[in-house]
Amino acid sequence: MAVTYNKLWKLLIDKKMNKTQLCEKAGISTNAMARLGKNEDVRVEVLARICTELGCTLDEIVDILPEKGEKEDTVWT
Repeated sequence: MAVTYNKLWKLLIDKKMNKTQLCEKAGISTNAMARLGKNEDVRVEVLARICTELGCTLDEIVDILPEKGEKEDTVWT
């Protein structure tokens, strides 16, 4: 499965927060933030810290996309 964190970036814009500020406030590494920026997998703990800091739920920051060969209209949120 592929993931996208586009919702996270939109939420940061809405909250007028940048990635560096989120790293500092949520206590996550710059390496984890780089992985998020590339839509790569990160630990659930990282996502939980982000959700706690932003006061949101997981489905508000990540979408799970279908892989090739799966139904194209399937998107899990």
